[in-house]
Amino acid sequence: MTDRKTSSEVTRVVLADDHPLFREGVASLLERSGDSVLVGEAATGEEAVRLADEEMPDIVLMDLKMPGMDGTEATRRIVGRNPHIGVIILTMFEDEESVFAALKAGARGYVLKDADRGMLQEAIRAVARGEALLGPSVARRVLEQFAEVIPQEPEPPGSEPFGERESFEELTPRELEVLGLIARGLRNREIAGRLVISERTVGNHISNIFAKLQVADRAQAIVRARQAGLGDEAAKEGYDAPGWMRPVS
Repeated sequence: MTDRKTSSEVTRVVLADDHPLFREGVASLLERSGDSVLVGEAATGEEAVRLADEEMPDIVLMDLKMPGMDGTEATRRIVGRNPHIGVIILTMFEDEESVFAALKAGARGYVLKDADRGMLQEAIRAVARGEALLGPSVARRVLEQFAEVIPQEPEPPGSEPFGERESFEELTPRELEVLGLIARGLRNREIAGRLVISERTVGNHISNIFAKLQVADRAQAIVRARQAGLGDEAAKEGYDAPGWMRPVS
């Protein structure tokens, strides 16, 4: 096991899977990546929750089916206690029930075990930046649901009763600004450039937004923001799903 990182550029990872051989393979992949370090291994959901509390990693790679507490419940507990930790589901299951349960629990990545190594590395880097990344087949499922919940046309000004829209008083002015840019479909890099701040700072703001609004992922945050009238420019121009929601080829 590797010690805590000494550089802010290194992503600290906890791996939860009940198959030792699979853990060995992922550990080898992380070691060769050069920008990720494995700080803990768990064989059960309970162990994953404990390690997340103890190690405070940047990322938890989570299997769904493990003895005792399953990966979905472990994800819910980890994110509930430490919203800044990005959980990536790493599993063989891609049915809708498993996918949406994991995303609702707070997972920010969902990658199948048979994906190529580059996909897993890309997911780790994206989630560590505060983004989200889904495998191709999973992304298609989410896009279908995403299209159903995004309003097709903005309501005419003044059509809603006074005071009905959220004001997001729990957010700081900067967080509200970031939420508005998320609602317009901007990626973290674009937000960073617009606000002249680092991508890591953008990721921290987004983690705080998720926690304060009690949303599990970027899609839910966009829906809440759009319902409150943020991101109207995107609606007028024709909404395009953010790049992170598109399938990765």
